[in-house]
Amino acid sequence: MSPSQTEKLGRELAKEILKSPLQKGAVVIGLRGDLGGGKTTFLKGFARGLSIKKKILSPTFIIMRRFKVYNLPFKNFYHFDCYRIKKPEEISNLGFEEIVADPQNIVCVEWDDRIKKILPKNSLILNFQFKDKSKRRITLN
Repeated sequence: MSPSQTEKLGRELAKEILKSPLQKGAVVIGLRGDLGGGKTTFLKGFARGLSIKKKILSPTFIIMRRFKVYNLPFKNFYHFDCYRIKKPEEISNLGFEEIVADPQNIVCVEWDDRIKKILPKNSLILNFQFKDKSKRRITLN
């Protein structure tokens, strides 16, 4: 996939999630893959699909960003970047368990494999593979 196709896929997935009924907990999407694999590009499109106008940057240095979603029944979109996380407990201190327990939240976690012990079992996992400068491969796990 090209970057524009990756962004479009994110936008389309967000629109489908907005149509779905609330679950027991948050909608959680894990994003795995190489640096430069397209995770942040996907999330830019995903945020656009949620009608978020703010610029989406990788929150590597602050770990988490929260955006308001004005599309009921959802209220918040959380973007976590676990690249610098060494132990799942580090993200627990940010209230991760409470965030993923709330059905009105949509949560995307870059580098989710670093916290897989505390990731909800029903999380949607996307794998991003760097192919070359202009192409990525995205697969659903």
